[in-house]
Amino acid sequence: MEIFTNPQSPAIAVVHGPLRPEERLLLREFARRGVHVDRVDDRLIELDLTAPPPSYDAVLGRSVSQQRTAHLLAWFDRWGIPVINRPQTLNTCNDKVLTSAALAEAGVPQPRTRVAFTVDMAMQALEELGYPAVVKPAIGSWGRLLGRVNGPDAARSLLEHKSRLGGFHHGTIYLQEYVEKAGRDIRAFVVGDVTIAAIYRSSEHWITNTARGAEASNCPVTPEIAELSGRAAAAVGGGILAIDLFEHPGRGLLLNEVNATMEFRNSIHTTGVDIPARIVEYVLDMSEHSASREGGVAALSG
Repeated sequence: MEIFTNPQSPAIAVVHGPLRPEERLLLREFARRGVHVDRVDDRLIELDLTAPPPSYDAVLGRSVSQQRTAHLLAWFDRWGIPVINRPQTLNTCNDKVLTSAALAEAGVPQPRTRVAFTVDMAMQALEELGYPAVVKPAIGSWGRLLGRVNGPDAARSLLEHKSRLGGFHHGTIYLQEYVEKAGRDIRAFVVGDVTIAAIYRSSEHWITNTARGAEASNCPVTPEIAELSGRAAAAVGGGILAIDLFEHPGRGLLLNEVNATMEFRNSIHTTGVDIPARIVEYVLDMSEHSASREGGVAALSG
């Protein structure tokens, strides 16, 4: 693609790994606006923190890896460069325990949740929650490693397997009440302080995640969805976020999870909202608040 660079445009960097459709759409939108973008490939970079900082006006994190996004953006943030999303937001959203704590502190309604660190204490927590219940890894995405348990025998078997597997995915036991979703949930997209769009994710499977084959359809952004999504986004630090909501039959909308490096390719045509354009507008707005810096990108090599 030919890029027409505006010499007055801000200096933007996009941190990425393997390019997904989302990153290609964002790069295309920056190019359409004549904005030069430095692509920082997390597979080809090393950082020299003793070198002069790069002169970026804003850095957008889009790595597939949560760990690489969090670490790279933390380094850019340390240099005083505006980063999207901020390290505190990334760390909160990447850990379900921290997310639940932030939502609880902000008074955002969510499914009843328990956290334990041993099988016996987890079994006690499950008795309090009741069955069926959901066992999740505290850190993870795309609906992986989730388990629904319908009774104590199945629960103990699953938990004992997790305890023997070891690894950070299994060290903290995150437990949540099972919410009967009638075959769908809602994903709302928040950019800054605006809920720009929402979709229903429908599936015959109890895990309604598009990465697991759920179908997307437009969900009107009602005042309730906009208000709750905005509160959730603010609770975790704001930025560019995907908010997952359950429709509880008795308690209304409940906040399930917040995603800080959202995928959106299935939602542009579905909602009629130009999500890449809204994201780029937000990044450029953030860059306007960044003072110009001396020096180039000598601190990066790869």
